[in-house]
Amino acid sequence: MDRAQLPLNALRAFEAAARHLNFTRAAAELCVSQGAVSQQVAQLEARLGAPLFRRLPRGLALTDEGLALLPVMADALDRIGTTLGRIENGRPREVLTLGVVGSFAGGWLLPRLDECARACPQIDLRVMTNNNRVDLAGDGLDFAIRFGNGAWHGTHAQPILHAPLTPLCAPDIAARLHDVANLARETLLRSYRADEWPRWFAAAGAVVPPMRGPVFDSSTLMIAAAMAGHGVALAPAALFDSEIRAGRLVQPFARSVDLGRYWLTRLMSRGDSPAMADFRAWLTRATGDVMG
Repeated sequence: MDRAQLPLNALRAFEAAARHLNFTRAAAELCVSQGAVSQQVAQLEARLGAPLFRRLPRGLALTDEGLALLPVMADALDRIGTTLGRIENGRPREVLTLGVVGSFAGGWLLPRLDECARACPQIDLRVMTNNNRVDLAGDGLDFAIRFGNGAWHGTHAQPILHAPLTPLCAPDIAARLHDVANLARETLLRSYRADEWPRWFAAAGAVVPPMRGPVFDSSTLMIAAAMAGHGVALAPAALFDSEIRAGRLVQPFARSVDLGRYWLTRLMSRGDSPAMADFRAWLTRATGDVMG
């Protein structure tokens, strides 16, 4: 079929009718009459020489030909809508793919997504969470936000958030914790980094009790377990400030231990695209107060 002769209105009418399986609802969506939709679909069927719908007493059903055409049309219209959105008002949009360690994604980024969208309206953000193990090139990431010491081979790393670890737990458990020694009677929730609790106890000048608690690969999930009363988590209080202020979490001891910070990383072999530069500038401003 000649591209210049594609019956675009009829194809749009078919796609809407196929989604709703109802000409009347399709017409309402397209702001035309029910008769116009029915006529457009009939013209398309005549042109193809095959029925696309079976007319039923209470609606429509797709024929095999209709079932084959629908996903193609839906995908094409989605692509058109996405492309138009990227160039809306003459401002091209650029996709930015961001890998984020789960604790930072849930505790810091998620509450600020609207702020990010306002500051970077030209960015079409794609967020992929991980447990701090990423492959920037293999995963197709522009940036990765990760926790550690900033030393990743072939990577440029910018510090964005200082987040020392401290015990966090539900209020009823906190009421039992009069001193550090009381932790020996509690379940200690652990991350996959086995040295965290021992280093915190060392900083507190205390003996490390037996480690019997469950191990999590996500600080967010570990904090959920802590809030549910399943034990005491060792996590960055800076990422769970709203839960602490709301009283769902308590920090029973002031002692914290600095085992790293959050970094914005990219491959050293590539420079910032315009979207990357804008996102970096927003993130630097947004985390500036926290970094001090």
